[in-house]
Amino acid sequence: MQIAFVGLGKMGGNMVHRILRDSDGIEVVVNDRSQDAMDTAAGFGAVPAASLEELIQKLEKPRNIWLMIPSGAPTQETVQTLFGLLDEGDLIIDGGNSRWTDSAANGAAAQQRGLEFMDVGTSGGVWGLEVGYCMMVGGSDEAVGRMTPVLDVLAPPDGWGHMGPPGAGHYVKMVHNGVEYGLMQAYAEGFEIMHASDFDLDMAKISNLWMQGSVVRSWLLELAARAFEQEGNDLADIRGFVEDSGEGRWTVFDSIDKSVPAPVITLSLMQRFASRQDESFAAKVNAALRNQFGGHAVMHEKH
Repeated sequence: MQIAFVGLGKMGGNMVHRILRDSDGIEVVVNDRSQDAMDTAAGFGAVPAASLEELIQKLEKPRNIWLMIPSGAPTQETVQTLFGLLDEGDLIIDGGNSRWTDSAANGAAAQQRGLEFMDVGTSGGVWGLEVGYCMMVGGSDEAVGRMTPVLDVLAPPDGWGHMGPPGAGHYVKMVHNGVEYGLMQAYAEGFEIMHASDFDLDMAKISNLWMQGSVVRSWLLELAARAFEQEGNDLADIRGFVEDSGEGRWTVFDSIDKSVPAPVITLSLMQRFASRQDESFAAKVNAALRNQFGGHAVMHEKH
């Protein structure tokens, strides 16, 4: 069996490595803008290709091309390019974090061209190389059947599932990430409360303790313990700036569209926005209003 990977970043590169290390005879062709990334993949046994055109030439029909590139314009532009290069029966797999509506539209467009399209919501981060990736798959039964040998290698036992037609995989992954936001925020708030307490509490010790039979044990808690062990009890060298990759926003938008209350996920997203403000203008307004109606003191900036 052959498969091509376009995009060899932290996820894509490790996925190629896992396939070549753990599969029985799957050939992998790779393309990336970074020559170093392609050289690394070639060291694991991958076949490098300098362009999409060359990549396609190195594959036997029907071709299988897996994209692990940034969502939005980079993915959409690559999909459109592949539409013009591929032949009937070829399969495009989007394993990035694309919005599910884009994937559903790509699936419909692929079908009109006689192509197959799969969207694979992929969770596991940089740890997936060793423990495997949880994969939420959207696509036709035929396409998923073709990719089953690859999915079986990439995922741990029972670690992937067929969610439905194109778009369904990324939809489930979107909600997965929304839930992740809420879990992370709850842990963050709990540790902040303990950090502010009158006790000299060891955050790494607590994290590890909670992993032993507690109802709040999780892999995220394991990672919290690892972070405290590496960075110290105060996380002094880490700036509290938290980005979001889009799925949390899309989950909130979808909850609004469906009139489903999702206060925890929504507030978790808002807290990420708050983390990026050096000085909140809203807080300044609040302070000014308290001064105006109650004569409460305000703190002025030093110039």
